[in-house]
Amino acid sequence: MRRSVSVACVLVLVLIAWGAYANQELIQLQTDDKQWVMPGKDYSATRFSTLNQITRDNVKNLRPAWTFSTGTLRGHEGAPLVIGDTMYVHTSFPNNVYALDLKGPDVGQIKWKYLPKQDPSVQAVACCDNVNRGLSYADGKVFLNQLDGTLVALDAKTGKEAWKAENADPKVGATMTGAPHVMKDKVIVGVSGGEFGVRGHVTAYDIKTGQRVWRAYSMGPDEEILLADDFNKANPHFGQKNQGVATWQGDQWTTGGGTTWGWYAFDPALNLMYYGTGNPSTWNPSQRPGDNKWSMTIFARNPDNGEARWAYQMTPHDAWDYDGVNENILADIQVNGRQRKVLVHPDRNGFVYTLDRETGEVITADKFVFTNWADRIDLRTGRPVENPAYRTREGVVTHGICPSSTGGKDEPPGAFSPATGWFYFANTNDCMDYEGLEANYIAGTPYVGASVKMYAGPGGKRGGVNAWDAARGKAVWHIDENFPVWSGVLVTAGGVVFYGTMDGWFKAVDARDGRELWKFKVGSGIVGNPISYTGPDGKQYIAVYSGIGGWMGAVAFPDVSTDDPYTALGVAGAIPDIKKASTMGGMLYVFSL
Repeated sequence: MRRSVSVACVLVLVLIAWGAYANQELIQLQTDDKQWVMPGKDYSATRFSTLNQITRDNVKNLRPAWTFSTGTLRGHEGAPLVIGDTMYVHTSFPNNVYALDLKGPDVGQIKWKYLPKQDPSVQAVACCDNVNRGLSYADGKVFLNQLDGTLVALDAKTGKEAWKAENADPKVGATMTGAPHVMKDKVIVGVSGGEFGVRGHVTAYDIKTGQRVWRAYSMGPDEEILLADDFNKANPHFGQKNQGVATWQGDQWTTGGGTTWGWYAFDPALNLMYYGTGNPSTWNPSQRPGDNKWSMTIFARNPDNGEARWAYQMTPHDAWDYDGVNENILADIQVNGRQRKVLVHPDRNGFVYTLDRETGEVITADKFVFTNWADRIDLRTGRPVENPAYRTREGVVTHGICPSSTGGKDEPPGAFSPATGWFYFANTNDCMDYEGLEANYIAGTPYVGASVKMYAGPGGKRGGVNAWDAARGKAVWHIDENFPVWSGVLVTAGGVVFYGTMDGWFKAVDARDGRELWKFKVGSGIVGNPISYTGPDGKQYIAVYSGIGGWMGAVAFPDVSTDDPYTALGVAGAIPDIKKASTMGGMLYVFSL
């Protein structure tokens, strides 16, 4: 077993030395595994806990300790936060927030609640369910992205609003489903709405005042993308100046998509933040010739001013809806006998990328599910070597494309264990038939332009979980599941990997070989991300949300009906009917020995 691996931002002394470069409070809190203070556990988004009371030997004794009903329906993505003796829980629309007491005889008692008043019509422009991916914390505040495009800072002790900022306009189809991320003295937020022709951007707000500090777009003129003077200096073949306009036809970049609703990571030593951009608009590639930069791209930016140091486009001229927003996990690993600072990104397009996180160099890029749209990634150029038989176009039905538009995996984040040196993440095994259709842009209405039929991929098992060796670009082990796995993954020092399934099983498997150790049936499917923390009683706990709906329910349960927005987008007809799944209420489950 490989152990010559270190998680970026783990050692307390090193982190404290970096205090001048990052938020000192979070630098210290992320190393305290009694708490869970960020969406990805730490700045490196490892989702690894050093807690080890729960082990591969005793996890079979795990039992529910307490539960909490969120009071809302639809999909419950993301994870709660644990700060001191308080757990902060969020919900799907209308994005309620609850502060729950973890001490005393009434564990789970509500300390305060925040119930935002949002126009319910915003739900009609939310693709692909009315979800929220979680909260962030800093400076005594809890930060919430509301679906209606409002960023809210709440006093962590009282729940009262400290400030609000309008970040997105639902009237043009722009919403907010991603989690905010705090880096240094700023809270960084993205935007959703690629299926409505929204032009993607990331924006930084001052954590104390809520004032906008900078905004960087995904495409358009260089000065609006905020390119650094030395942008892509190490890899000029990735593209440098004027690509955000020149790789689009006419002014198509103004409605170009590339939205930013996924997960962000941060390396304080390099002072770089990392995130991915989504699909270009429309889904019909015949209407937007060119590479369509910088959609489908991993960006590395300076959080102080938003300047892009480098960017790498994974899927040029996307023709399959392979959003590039998935997690970027940071770690220091041995590659070919050399210690490398890497970023590992399992993409929807079916490839896992290992990049040098300082320069963007592609170190490895290998398939993790059955993938036929491209044969391989050319490591010299960074571009996919496509199979032309599977490129889609207007007016032609292209059959048997793998993976489907739901991707080899979707946004639920994976994890990294320094004990094994492996990365753990879920996958989907679906293929599709795809036809591009003419689409006309009208602000605030669907701008999709595709008809898609999806079905199980080779073998018939529609999902799974993987342990991945990023240095070699190979799977170590794989577990098949009947349905797509859209939960996040947690790995612990006890040698246990936790994840949930769409049919409502919360599972623990051995981190060494994937052997199932324990499972528990919850009341709905799981698309949330499990966490671990230590309660005031000194016991280790595992917590996870359950609750599915919308597009997630369509993928899992193709035999029930829906009013999900994807019907209007012309895609849900491929996987029809999810009314049953959409009415499953959200629950928080907390387990202990």
